[in-house]
Amino acid sequence: MIFSVEIKVMPLKELLDPQGKAVSDGLRNLGLKNINDVRIGKHINLQIEAATKEDALVIAEDASKKLLANPVMEEYEISVEKLTS
Repeated sequence: MIFSVEIKVMPLKELLDPQGKAVSDGLRNLGLKNINDVRIGKHINLQIEAATKEDALVIAEDASKKLLANPVMEEYEISVEKLTS
């Protein structure tokens, strides 16, 4: 089966997000003063071939831990949907 996997990687809330701060400042400079916080992350889409949804999740977890997210500075969230059988 083929699964569509979405991985959202975001900086840890406890850490400063310099890119988010720069965008926040830019928005304020454009007159958008009602925006209080900006966090910039990554959105990654994968197509994974696996026997089950649980197997696809394990593969996505492995990819996230080994390459897609830096656990020292980032957290990630994974969603898996079946595409075909």
